[in-house]
Amino acid sequence: MLCAGLAVSMLAGCGKKEEEPLADPVSDMAQPIETPTPEPEPEPESEPVVEEPTVKILNNDDAPEGYVYSELTGLLIDKEIENRRPIAAMVDNEITSLDHYGVNDADIVFEMMNSTANDRITRLMVLVKDWSKIERLGNIRSTRNANCILAIEWNAVLCHDGGPGIYINGLINHNELDHISGVFARIDNGKAREFTEYITQPDIEKYLVNSNIDTEYNDYYTGPHFTFAETNAQDANEYTVSIPAVDKIVLPFPHNKSELHYNEETGKYEYYEYGKPHVDGETGEVLAFDNVILQCTSFGQFDEHGYMWYNLGSTGNAYYITQGNCACATWKKGTDTMGEYERYMCNTEYLDGAGNPVVLNAGKTYIGIIPADTWDSVEIK
Repeated sequence: MLCAGLAVSMLAGCGKKEEEPLADPVSDMAQPIETPTPEPEPEPESEPVVEEPTVKILNNDDAPEGYVYSELTGLLIDKEIENRRPIAAMVDNEITSLDHYGVNDADIVFEMMNSTANDRITRLMVLVKDWSKIERLGNIRSTRNANCILAIEWNAVLCHDGGPGIYINGLINHNELDHISGVFARIDNGKAREFTEYITQPDIEKYLVNSNIDTEYNDYYTGPHFTFAETNAQDANEYTVSIPAVDKIVLPFPHNKSELHYNEETGKYEYYEYGKPHVDGETGEVLAFDNVILQCTSFGQFDEHGYMWYNLGSTGNAYYITQGNCACATWKKGTDTMGEYERYMCNTEYLDGAGNPVVLNAGKTYIGIIPADTWDSVEIK
């Protein structure tokens, strides 16, 4: 305003000598007002991007020439045996039968209560795909209703020594099931006769290769059961519901006292029974597994002698254990709309918390069929 007033005075004094403007101490002191540029607000720190672990699923297209990945283990095998049917051998698990021979060569080992008698003694059923390498396997004992169902499911040739005919004849004589019974070698080992029967290579040649039994998957084969990841690539701790740091699994089999102990150096679960590691009678190697599946299954009895059946064509809870961690899972086989035998033909599926098939690590698998009335007694610690 002061400057404007001076300008007006100068215009009014026409004809007069222009005067120097008076110094304005205020104007001299005034500085242009600079609007400060606001400091940019720091951008909020973004959450670190956590990439989901990528697990490579094994595919035969990636296998080396001349090899494929086994549908039982995910391990490389000769392409010549790609379609070979496995055998499912019944192996006695009474303490008198130890030490076993050849069980360590199995791809999958099932353990289940063989009878409600004898403090719920268990029996093993071992699946072996490359049976041409068998030198001695067993000892071999009788089969049960549930083993027939599992052999049908896997399109496996059941190898056994008889069984309770009245309870297995409905299955053992089915077209879907091929079996070899009671003809295997007897090897004198100083034990009672029931503990002396073993599958040997001459038995394989005589009763399997040179017989009318299909040695390759036939029309009853329902396809692979499992999807496999690269060895040690799958961590059960990655699943939604999991139990970390599983070093020991105590199974509710009081007669055998079966346990699985984690060996951190090998990344495998070693099988123990009767208070000691299970070792091969010839090699001395401890039976060990890359994958452990526990399957809660209801059951019933045929008679007062302990012969029983499992409700395998159903659903239930399960655990998948690998690499020192455990994931809660479920299992199912068939649907309610299927007939009994139709369900038996279906593959058992093991599903994670989201309902997706569990991905197994490549390697050997232990499957424990756990009676439903003792499921809560399984100790995972």
